[in-house]
Amino acid sequence: MEEQGALLRARKSLYRLYFKGLVIEETTVTLAGFGVAICGDKDDLVFDMKGPIHDPSITVLEAELIALKCGLKEAVSMQIKDISICCDDDQIFELVMGRSTPEQESIALLMRDVQGIRKYLRSSIPVMLTRNHDNFAYEFAIEAILEMPVPPAQKENCSICMKDDINADQMFHVAKCGHMFCSDCVRSHIEARLSTRYKLRCPGIRCKSPLTYGHCVNILTPELKEKWEKMINEDLIPVTDRVYCPNPRCSALMSVADFSGLMGVRRSCVKCGKPFCINCKVPWHINLSCRQYKRLHPNPTENDGKLRDLANEERWRQCRKCQHMIERSSGCPSMICRCGHNFCYHCGGDAGLCYHGHDFSPPRLRNPTRIRSPTRMRFFFGCF
Repeated sequence: MEEQGALLRARKSLYRLYFKGLVIEETTVTLAGFGVAICGDKDDLVFDMKGPIHDPSITVLEAELIALKCGLKEAVSMQIKDISICCDDDQIFELVMGRSTPEQESIALLMRDVQGIRKYLRSSIPVMLTRNHDNFAYEFAIEAILEMPVPPAQKENCSICMKDDINADQMFHVAKCGHMFCSDCVRSHIEARLSTRYKLRCPGIRCKSPLTYGHCVNILTPELKEKWEKMINEDLIPVTDRVYCPNPRCSALMSVADFSGLMGVRRSCVKCGKPFCINCKVPWHINLSCRQYKRLHPNPTENDGKLRDLANEERWRQCRKCQHMIERSSGCPSMICRCGHNFCYHCGGDAGLCYHGHDFSPPRLRNPTRIRSPTRMRFFFGCF
């Protein structure tokens, strides 16, 4: 009877094991640590322990199980026989209860160690903590991480500006190809590409990996964001369907589809609300038909005249299909406009039907030879 009473008193004086593993991901480094607290039945602290975890690929679940493993080992070394395992996470509680099977090998190995240590205890009952019950080990885990020495930031090299002392958090990684450059150089590259309306690609030599707006938005200035968003909206509209507001203070881009179903030629800008003629591409001519307006205004406007003079001086060409002005920057005379029209930059004639050396085919042939690859060009959004 006395032995049974002693055993009953021992089982009543249970200990409680609190454990916590934490992982904090900084910009350039991952910090991890654990804390352990063993308390009496009245939550009086009997033992505490904390320590760092030196593993850059550690997960939170692995850190939690490492803390539990260390706490159980200490309980056994203290010759504690009965202890409650206080869990504050449902997944860990299910694993310790044996109602969940770990899928990852690392988790399975840690759980094997945990269950092996529990065999040295007379009882180790998992208990799920309520929200208003503090985990005493949390503060020890925090302290373990704060006491860890932070390694110096790794320096990187940019192959564009050739600087070799750039912090890793100031580097930009191209998502598809993995090429890495400093954010300043990538930002300048994007600015140049947007100004010439070339395709936005990786700055790497001969690399054609695309740059996407979503991946680059964090390094863009507000001005570059506006330009890129404008280009995205323009590219969604076919060239032949684009309509620009003639109000010089607006110039908003619209689509012919925005006015589908409307009768007549009078339209209103979707941005500034000013009325204009969609046929003449000018502010609305009150009480005048399009034919009457063109008869009264046979000459181009002042701005159109300046554009024509500049085009003649710089030897630009105007696409006969969509009327956009084009400047050739390099390549052969064969031009392919964004609207798909092929023409000769020297004479303006249809490609393949002139004598300027770009796969000339005599006019009698019905199917002229295909021209070579498109020439680089710049577009000027004006027509006359």
